[in-house]
Amino acid sequence: MSERHPAARGAGVGPRRPVSAGHGAGQGPEARSSRPPRPAPRSSLYLLPNLITLSSVFCGFDSVRLSASARSDDDFQRAALLILFAMLSDTLDGRVARMTRTQSAFGLQLDSLADLVSFGVAPSVLVYQWSLQRLGLAGVLGGFVFTACGAIRLARFNVLATRDAARSAAPPRYIVGLPVTGAAGILVAIVMTHRAAAGQPGGAGGAPAVLATTLLLSLLMVSTIRFRSFKDLRLDARTALFAALALGSSALISARWAPGFVVVWLISAYVLLGVVESLWRLPARRRRAPGDPAAALDACPRGEEPL
Repeated sequence: MSERHPAARGAGVGPRRPVSAGHGAGQGPEARSSRPPRPAPRSSLYLLPNLITLSSVFCGFDSVRLSASARSDDDFQRAALLILFAMLSDTLDGRVARMTRTQSAFGLQLDSLADLVSFGVAPSVLVYQWSLQRLGLAGVLGGFVFTACGAIRLARFNVLATRDAARSAAPPRYIVGLPVTGAAGILVAIVMTHRAAAGQPGGAGGAPAVLATTLLLSLLMVSTIRFRSFKDLRLDARTALFAALALGSSALISARWAPGFVVVWLISAYVLLGVVESLWRLPARRRRAPGDPAAALDACPRGEEPL
């Protein structure tokens, strides 16, 4: 998903001075010279993840432009496709930053601003122009609520991630609230499956359902429901079983309806998994005393703190 731990994203503020592996009290010159310092990346490498992130911003901007001037269903399809390209760029920039060892706090902030444009504003404009405008003021408020909740979601994540970085915490297994890319992905998938659904979702009759879906996704983004980050996956039997179920169900849905419904199914299943896991742990949390450290640890996943 979109939000990432500070160690998983970088760009932009130049290399830091490398610290010798043996630097510290009680270590002599032999200890300091036994392990050579890791060479710092060249300054030019910091531009690469920045450019990938800015390409995501461009896709979001162009999606807004196409949605605002759309005259046919093809224009909405292209606008939705641009948001999918932005998701691809959002996935690549973190991987490139890790490969080139150019992670930084600047990159984390830039990535969040890019996410707000590409996955907060662009999907709102897309779904409003496509369907919600038929509802008048209610449609305007629905689109705004999605953007506002996306901004709150990203701001909260930045605060939690900054605290994690200060404590040198590992990337958390869970993230608080639905990632903004997941929420945007559902809206984009609904628009892209418009033709396969015989044009019903975007019509006047389907606009209230689209509004309800938009508001539900908005609430999930700012909720305290924990969603898996999948950073702790291992190649074992359980992982293989889940992968087989996901692939099998996706193939069945694609053959029965249309490939676009696969995206709706996968993201919806991810949301449902987070809700079910939170409800499953709810009785255990209530049984614990409010001052019990274990209760605080369960309510706040590893590497995260409540605001």
